[in-house]
Amino acid sequence: MTHTFVPILLMLLFAVVVAGTILGLNSVIGRHQRNPSKLAPYESGVPLLDQNRKRMNVRFYQIAMLFILFDIEAAFLYPWAVIYRGASHGPSGLFLFTEMLLFIALLGVGYVYVWKKKAFDWK
Repeated sequence: MTHTFVPILLMLLFAVVVAGTILGLNSVIGRHQRNPSKLAPYESGVPLLDQNRKRMNVRFYQIAMLFILFDIEAAFLYPWAVIYRGASHGPSGLFLFTEMLLFIALLGVGYVYVWKKKAFDWK
């Protein structure tokens, strides 16, 4: 059984040796120029175009989180449909169907709640 992991171990060892060699050569051969513009918070001495700490509206993050929440929950529908297609003829078909109806109902209640709270209104 352990003989099947030997190629993986060799590949990892090779990757570590190559990475270490490249980093070692970079520290020995590479140029080290330190100046104030290189030590600035932005790399390559690029000057700031504007403030890096802008005030963002909280609604932007709220709508983004709601989008991710509803998008991920909608993504659960496809695997359910694949499983339900295979199990719809058996005794668990009705159970799977009612569970998904409950899931969609809860999703709808959450959507109505967010809508009534006017979380989707951008002002």
